[in-house]
Amino acid sequence: MSAIDINIHCKIFPAIGKAGENLAIKNLQFSIDSGEFVCLVGPSGSGKTTLLNLIAELDEDYEGEITVGCNETDSKIGYIFQNPRLLPWRTVRENIELVMNSGHSSTIVDELLGVMQLTEAQQVYPERLSLGMSRRVSIIRAFAIEPDVLLMDEPFVSLDAPTARQVRELLVKLWCNRPHTVLFVTHDLREAITLADRIIFLSARPMTVVSEIAVTIPRAGRHNEGVVEVFRQQLLNDYPEIKQLL
Repeated sequence: MSAIDINIHCKIFPAIGKAGENLAIKNLQFSIDSGEFVCLVGPSGSGKTTLLNLIAELDEDYEGEITVGCNETDSKIGYIFQNPRLLPWRTVRENIELVMNSGHSSTIVDELLGVMQLTEAQQVYPERLSLGMSRRVSIIRAFAIEPDVLLMDEPFVSLDAPTARQVRELLVKLWCNRPHTVLFVTHDLREAITLADRIIFLSARPMTVVSEIAVTIPRAGRHNEGVVEVFRQQLLNDYPEIKQLL
């Protein structure tokens, strides 16, 4: 059963000043299975964030249909933005508990803090957190509501390579413990190969699907950067059309 079905005929941004209308998305179609981890890869400015906003119903001005779950009114969507968006006057734990129902179990928060290695920082305020720690808090907050679908918009884009690697590994551990359907936007092909069950390559504007490719490396072997690089080179050789999208 599909967790997400996308069928967008067009998404147009209105004219600003003397500029004409901006056609952002045209004839975009794909589906994501329940529990699947899918990465979207495409050029900067192609409309990937716009697409996530449409799925999350933050923007409803488009032609077409987006279905989340078998009954979209009952589907819960988590969204992790590029900016962690933590409230500075609340502690780590309070930022997480803020999104949860009043009758939530503290055990869930304890478990998530433990997996993301933030137990000792749970009473710390955001100003004392590194960017990597703030990213981990935003991931916990999204998982804490137990979403049917989790949208992630380049959440590690501004991290240095070692920190990004650490947070990716923790994300995968958390996802394996609590499987959700994930749609993850990235411009980094290596990151997509490390994380995804399937990669959907998107064109420049107007955005449409160029290729859909399954990642066949066993998850246990994806910590090996050499294995990831061999797979990346094979993709670029077998699908030359994706080179211009990176």
